[in-house]
Amino acid sequence: MLIIVGSLVPTGILLPSAAVPLRVLTLPSTCQVPALLFCAIVCGPRSGVIAAVAYMTIGLVDLPVFHDGGGLRYVLTPGFGFLAGFIPAAWLCGRLGQQHGMNSLPRLTLTAMAGLIVLQISGATSLLAGAILGLWSDPVLSLLYRYTLGPLPSQLALCTAVGLLALAFRRLLFIK
Repeated sequence: MLIIVGSLVPTGILLPSAAVPLRVLTLPSTCQVPALLFCAIVCGPRSGVIAAVAYMTIGLVDLPVFHDGGGLRYVLTPGFGFLAGFIPAAWLCGRLGQQHGMNSLPRLTLTAMAGLIVLQISGATSLLAGAILGLWSDPVLSLLYRYTLGPLPSQLALCTAVGLLALAFRRLLFIK
């Protein structure tokens, strides 16, 4: 559920300015990826993978929960490779989160970053394979920027938020 809600929530950070005490700077991403990473780090690899598979199943059954819609035709879009990366990213984050001594903000943040790297590699590989097969009408460099490099800085920044939230929830749930 958290991943579905996260796909609907745009990300942003609060910044102080001279004119307005606090303003929101919108980031080019949603909370979908951080929600997945958070679920896996807190709940473990099995629950993370189950959540990722459930999310993909719901989207492929034709419910429009993905960024650009849903349905089986979504498999042939440039963004599907990133969704396919949800499963190995959830497993990796869950496994790393279960290691001894992971209850620190730097380690949990690095765990989230490792999951994000898996997502990015999966998506970029899919984009390149689709370009080789001639599936995309847009140039591959444009697609790589739009799907990989464009949202990457904001997603990296959100990894710190994932680490912080995961640390709080892990302490609340007595996870060591």
